[in-house]
Amino acid sequence: MSATSIGWTGLAASFVLIIVAVVLSVWQRLDLSRSIAWASLRAAVQLLLVGWALHLVLDPGASVLWAWAWVVVMVVFAGMTLRRRAPEVPGILWLGTGAMAIVILVSLAVIFGFGIFPVEGRTIVPLAGMMIGNSMTSCVLVGRRIVGEFADRRPEIEARLALGVPWPDAARPHTRAALRTALIPQIETTKAVGLVFLPGAMTGLVLAGVDAVDAVTIQLALMYLILGSVATSVTVIGLGLTRQLFTADHRLRRLDRQAS
Repeated sequence: MSATSIGWTGLAASFVLIIVAVVLSVWQRLDLSRSIAWASLRAAVQLLLVGWALHLVLDPGASVLWAWAWVVVMVVFAGMTLRRRAPEVPGILWLGTGAMAIVILVSLAVIFGFGIFPVEGRTIVPLAGMMIGNSMTSCVLVGRRIVGEFADRRPEIEARLALGVPWPDAARPHTRAALRTALIPQIETTKAVGLVFLPGAMTGLVLAGVDAVDAVTIQLALMYLILGSVATSVTVIGLGLTRQLFTADHRLRRLDRQAS
């Protein structure tokens, strides 16, 4: 067994930690044993399927167009996932899909435009997945926060509108608060990297035998790209959703805190 291949025996051994989690759940009567087991099984099936598909996409003889097709599927699936996670946010499917598409365009344009990584299937798919995956949680957070903020502060917003304040100005303090809330977790994660925890990409590279300094530079580039991607997606969702919540004649639409 090498550092880059743990084999099926190593994988089976790591399952001991899942058993520990189940035992702790039973001991403390958390009623999470079934959820833990299902999550573990689902992750195994999903990752094995993805690994098989990636083997085809990342094959040296495969066309790079397959990698771009995979990215398109990821963008569409991300929009659908956002709708499932935040059904109370109006238009989240289209806003989320658009935000993910913009994130991919901006981040990959920087990555490949400046030659940070080569344009290959082995870089396109993992990098796109990393940008989308890290942006999704923040998109859900900003969408829910805006809906909640506007519903709770409706009298205050409508008072501004009644005084003749246009909707962008009436909404700006609440939109700004939602954007800050969604961005702060990623900012704090970026601050703590290397001191509190070692991020996944760097850990994987070190385990694969890559020089530590090279692993650090790659991880730093990825962290900067992730922070920029999260900021981009959060801004697109926040501003797009805010515009959608107002009518053309500057009235705040009806909001439901709970999904129908």
